[in-house]
Amino acid sequence: MSRLFAPLALAACAIAAPALAQDAGLAGRWRTSAENGVVAIERCGESFCGRLKDAAPLRADPEQRDVRNRNAELRSRKLKDLTVLANFSGGPRSWSGGPLYDPETGQGASTGTLTLLDDDTLAVKGCIAPLLCRTQTWKRVR
Repeated sequence: MSRLFAPLALAACAIAAPALAQDAGLAGRWRTSAENGVVAIERCGESFCGRLKDAAPLRADPEQRDVRNRNAELRSRKLKDLTVLANFSGGPRSWSGGPLYDPETGQGASTGTLTLLDDDTLAVKGCIAPLLCRTQTWKRVR
């Protein structure tokens, strides 16, 4: 019986290997270009998401709230572990998805792209319209 399952297990590993390699490129902790922040990008179901793990305001006050949010109802939520990137899929070097949120400005973008420029540099582009986009460069935290 084990002789029958061994080839199936090897085939499953071979199929999963490319997906794991793609995950390794994007998944991890990334230093943002603002507030010396750190966003952890990880698998969230079938896609990738990013959560805020650290930033200058959080070091000063770990209970810091989303006070710059344009939606007054959301200003009381904590910044720590706030989802700032959601629903990104693709790979191995570029992912698209959204929404994206910038707690420093309180602004969001409905769509965006994440592009690995090299193993340690990520271009994060958020767009509120096709020609109204902003890009930040993030560095991998080692």
